[in-house]
Amino acid sequence: MFFRLPAKLKGKGVDEAKVAALRERVPEPVRDRVPPGQFVTNGWPVLHFGGVPRFVEATWSFRAWGHVENPVTLDYRAFRDLPTVERTMDIHCVTRWSKLDMTWEGVSMRHLLDMIRPTADARFVIAHCEAGFTANLPISAILDDEVLLAHRADGSDLSLDHGWPLRLVVPARYFWKSAKWLRGLEFVREDQPGFWEQNGYHNDADPWKEERHW
Repeated sequence: MFFRLPAKLKGKGVDEAKVAALRERVPEPVRDRVPPGQFVTNGWPVLHFGGVPRFVEATWSFRAWGHVENPVTLDYRAFRDLPTVERTMDIHCVTRWSKLDMTWEGVSMRHLLDMIRPTADARFVIAHCEAGFTANLPISAILDDEVLLAHRADGSDLSLDHGWPLRLVVPARYFWKSAKWLRGLEFVREDQPGFWEQNGYHNDADPWKEERHW
């Protein structure tokens, strides 16, 4: 499925009664893990704007730069040689589905931060992805131990349409902040709203506050 501007961005066509009916099916033991206005799915919808980029290992690299003491540029092999962790967490999409207990594998954001050592001026982080796509977050949002630079989900490598070879995973925000096809993180003083934020999505994207749109 592909988003087409502007209807999806404005939340048009949402069948609230259908969402409410689906939400009623959420089992009681996990209901407190599902934010308002969300329902649970066992699938994993593919949602993005534009085409799926090609992955070419020989030319792929990952950068972390800006207000950091130790900027890095890593080719694919060097990045994959970094230590990895596994985390189980829930994800919540702005299009109202939630998927519980997903198992992710990747490089811990904590490990990357220890490598690059952001300075006191680093108040925001900008995720730079293929085709010039960006997503923005306050640096406080990436300090959680669950935040990953992920290459696997539920026991398998990410597929191309889910972000292979690398995607950011920030479970405390709506899932569009977990940017696909990640190529770098820029640490900046001033906020820089990303693609979806410039087109109507909420800058903060807290699912528990239903921060879907401006």
